[in-house]
Amino acid sequence: MLERLSDIPDKPGVYMFKDENKTVLYVGKAKGLRSRVRSYFQKSSHLDERKAAMVKIVKDFEYTVTGNELEAFVLEANLIKQFRPRYNILLRDDKSYPYLKLTLSEQWPRLEVVRRIKKDGSKYYGPYVPSGDMWNILSFIRNTFKLPTCHYSFDRRIRPCIQHQIQKCSAPCDGRIDHDEYMKMIHEIRLLLEGKNRNLLDFLGKRMQGFSDELRFEEAAVLRDRINAIQKISESQKVVAPELGDVDVIGLCREAGRSGFKLLFIRNGIMTGYRQFELEHTLGETDQGLMKSFIEQFYMKEILPPHTIICSVLPEDREILSSWLSAKRDTRVFIALPERGIKRELVAMAVENAAMLLKTGQGKDKSGLEKEIAELLGLLYPPVDIGAFDISNISGSEPVGAFVYWTEGSFRKDYYRHIRMDAVEGPDDYAMMREMVRRTLGPRECPQTAEDAGRAAECSGQSAPPAAPEKNAEHAGVEIPDLIIIDGGKGHLEAALQTMNAVGIKTNMISIAKDPDRAFIPGREAPVVLDDGRRASLLLKRIRDEVHRFAIRYHKKRRARRMLESPLEKIPGIGRKRRLELLRHFGSLEGIRKATYDEIAQLKGFNRPVAELLVKSLNK
Repeated sequence: MLERLSDIPDKPGVYMFKDENKTVLYVGKAKGLRSRVRSYFQKSSHLDERKAAMVKIVKDFEYTVTGNELEAFVLEANLIKQFRPRYNILLRDDKSYPYLKLTLSEQWPRLEVVRRIKKDGSKYYGPYVPSGDMWNILSFIRNTFKLPTCHYSFDRRIRPCIQHQIQKCSAPCDGRIDHDEYMKMIHEIRLLLEGKNRNLLDFLGKRMQGFSDELRFEEAAVLRDRINAIQKISESQKVVAPELGDVDVIGLCREAGRSGFKLLFIRNGIMTGYRQFELEHTLGETDQGLMKSFIEQFYMKEILPPHTIICSVLPEDREILSSWLSAKRDTRVFIALPERGIKRELVAMAVENAAMLLKTGQGKDKSGLEKEIAELLGLLYPPVDIGAFDISNISGSEPVGAFVYWTEGSFRKDYYRHIRMDAVEGPDDYAMMREMVRRTLGPRECPQTAEDAGRAAECSGQSAPPAAPEKNAEHAGVEIPDLIIIDGGKGHLEAALQTMNAVGIKTNMISIAKDPDRAFIPGREAPVVLDDGRRASLLLKRIRDEVHRFAIRYHKKRRARRMLESPLEKIPGIGRKRRLELLRHFGSLEGIRKATYDEIAQLKGFNRPVAELLVKSLNK
């Protein structure tokens, strides 16, 4: 491997270090690849303890040359997100953040909750973290402005639904409100969401006075009630400083190898939420490097960066970070270290909160708990990653399987999986378990080179610790855990082991049965009792209960969907658009049954043969 170092070009790019199992250990970028990669293997290099331990197990490396540093930065961020290498600083955050989306590109704009930003002409407000304030605002807007919540097209007149009958919708579908009046209401909603409450109240006050002067007292009373409601909700909004606009505030605090981050979201001068994170094993990292890693990984998510990001310390590669964020936002994004004023006070508050986060003791090293699990189950090494399987069905109907993933103190929701057991006939629990394990962890081709990164988004995972046994590098989308839990007894465990052996996966596996709670371990006759109240036993049962909950929820969803299936869905040629057209025109399934061929054939998208097939199918 070392003889290849001289062949590396001294150009911008990304490099990856791998161990003997081809597991990615570390991803980095460099302005000059040759000098950066060679520096890791020189005796004079001053590596921190963690990086020095990594170099000892590096058996291979790969690199990709890029056109410039910005391209290298983007590729590095994508590879870290994909492979989640153990020796990179990783931000463990599997959450997506909610936004309020005002669909201004539509003729009749609506307000809805989304978790993905699109460049579609809509206006996005948020993120709201936690989401409680967002739901309060959304409920207030829908009740006060009577905004429609449906997704019907208003191009044609249709009968108003129950939302209008209970006075929660202005019914543009039936022409109960004209377009100009509707757009005035949308303008008021924009002012409210943008924190311009004073402008909104002045605007409504003038309209109310105008209605009063024209003796239109009922309309004036509606605006009066709206003004009172807006004044009330304005008191609950956390106004920081209207002149700030859109700002994210990031505070960093460090203590004994641990680092805490506090992130404050400020939109239109209003505090919409916050997030906090703890990172461990950061002793050898600089403050600037940590801030760069945090910004890079946090804004890789589906989140719209603000106009300005203010930090307690300026990150490495600030200009590259700014260029990358500007491309995401479509306007210039500034990263700054404020020295005075309200911005400096906000940074100080974020740092203070980050320090308090570290003092609470949350996120401390969980190795003690992992060692307890290893001792309890007789494992050779502590399990860092734990997966769990369960199946759910009622006498073989609507059978489903579920998989959950736990690592370093929390569940990884992006690794959760559920599947339908369509290939299994009858109530065969063991066959279902074999099918679930095979389809979740079974082998499949997975790119392992940096050049293939763009096509390998679903092959993400965490690499194994150096002491762990060999991991299967080619699997169906999630990293093979150090320990797998099967919800069930000995039979379920044997079924899962058969599949694991068939696909060539080697890892620890147990099953956990109930009443009493006990763990079955391959090769051991007597089960391990889990009713002793120890931390390790409680965690194992908690993971078992989580996968059971996940399986049950999906099974109930499938059963409910089957119960709500319409007979129309089973008729060939009657797709979603035709079903909606039938229900809009005739009002109900019974109304469709009573309709004549000619009445149906005259509807948009229908003809005589389709009408005949429909009537015959419904009246069998």
